Amino acid sequence: MAVTLSNADNALKSLYLDVVTEQLNTQVNPLLAKIKQSTNDVWGKEVRKLAIYGLNGGIGAGTEDGDLPKATGNNYGQFVTTLKNLYGTIEISDKAVRASENNSGAFVSLLNAEMEGLIKSSSFNFGRMLFGDGSGKLGKVTGVADGVISLDTVQNVIEGMVIEFRDASENAIAEVGARRILSVDRANNKIAISGASVTASQISEGCTISVQNSFENEITGLKAIFDPNVTKLYGLEKEKNAWLKPYVLENAGEIDEITLQTALDTIEENSGAGVNFIVCSWGVRRALQKLFAKNNRNVDVMELAGGYKAMSYNGIPIVADRFCPKGTMYMLNTEDFTLHQLCDWQWLAGDDGKILKQVAGKPVYTATLVKYADLICARPNGQGMINGIVEA
Repeated sequence: MAVTLSNADNALKSLYLDVVTEQLNTQVNPLLAKIKQSTNDVWGKEVRKLAIYGLNGGIGAGTEDGDLPKATGNNYGQFVTTLKNLYGTIEISDKAVRASENNSGAFVSLLNAEMEGLIKSSSFNFGRMLFGDGSGKLGKVTGVADGVISLDTVQNVIEGMVIEFRDASENAIAEVGARRILSVDRANNKIAISGASVTASQISEGCTISVQNSFENEITGLKAIFDPNVTKLYGLEKEKNAWLKPYVLENAGEIDEITLQTALDTIEENSGAGVNFIVCSWGVRRALQKLFAKNNRNVDVMELAGGYKAMSYNGIPIVADRFCPKGTMYMLNTEDFTLHQLCDWQWLAGDDGKILKQVAGKPVYTATLVKYADLICARPNGQGMINGIVEA
């Protein structure tokens, strides 16, 4: 059978969508695989969720013929956040389609390569967003020399990513525009970008970088919960709502079991629920392995949803993630997290129902995967973070 755009369109809809959705929902990282996804509490373009904190006050003790306790309802706080628009786009040239029109195997290979690239890119960015604050900032510029840009961290960037620059006032630097990252020097925290060479007068120290068109448009990740510089969470002020504040231990230094257990105990005491998931940086995981070996503790391994394997502490899985900040450990109750979504991943279709569309003025066809969602933690004070841990 001859390959046509119609065939390709149908293949993307019927064959690839379910596979892509499954991988993006369960294979991005172990943390996302543990977080439930729901269409509940979605109202139009917003998520509006009533979060219960504290206890119902309608309890008490009394005399045999005395007054009964007065009924009082639960304490509620209303979370409000905007659904974030998450996109992933593939591109197929007309030349590639015509070259394989009599070879269905070649066209399948072409589609497979594009879909694998889309999954890899989407997984990288979605996984990164889980640890962000929604601002989309990838790093801060510390210097520019010979067109090479130095950053405070290159943890959140990768070759091929298209980025834009913002000045210290968070205004887009139009004269530089969007640039593609050509190479990443991870040893020295430097990147090289496409286009004309940039200078320190264009991009000065203190400027920030973000993914193209993503500034202030990413999902509300863990940093929004724990960073004291983020003064509002889901529309509520942290200072006026103590239950929005998680457990935080700064500058922990050498990690030990007393520090771990104190954090776990305090979180449970503050919130009434225990931790069921720990995520940390690679170096912190090595420090924990070193600690357990020193104390002659066996390192237990457990299997998680999605086929992941993790070491554990008192039955709590510990996983390392590439996007977790260095020297940091998050202690979470994943039952408190929900990815609220308008719908699951879908292809963006035109009025004619087709998902492959020609780019205006170019012999190229694109298809865009979309999801409208945001992440909410219903009990922020049931979460914890230890940072400043000496890595191994």
